Amino acid sequence: MPNSIVDEVEHRAQRALSLSPIYALKVLQVEQVDDALLISGRVSTFYLKQMAQELVRAVAKEVQVVNQIHVD
Repeated sequence: MPNSIVDEVEHRAQRALSLSPIYALKVLQVEQVDDALLISGRVSTFYLKQMAQELVRAVAKEVQVVNQIHVD
């Protein structure tokens, strides 16, 4: 997959999280790793972890999403 497409998807994913009304999702990070997007950071519940993943997947259908968010 061309790097520019993954870069654009990474930008969309980070923007989607930053625009979330839930503060815990706003502070998560998205980064490109090969042809995938890696979501990382910390949240307080598994529900928030799943919400973040689904939010990113909704705007990043072209690439694989790897969820490495830690639940405290």
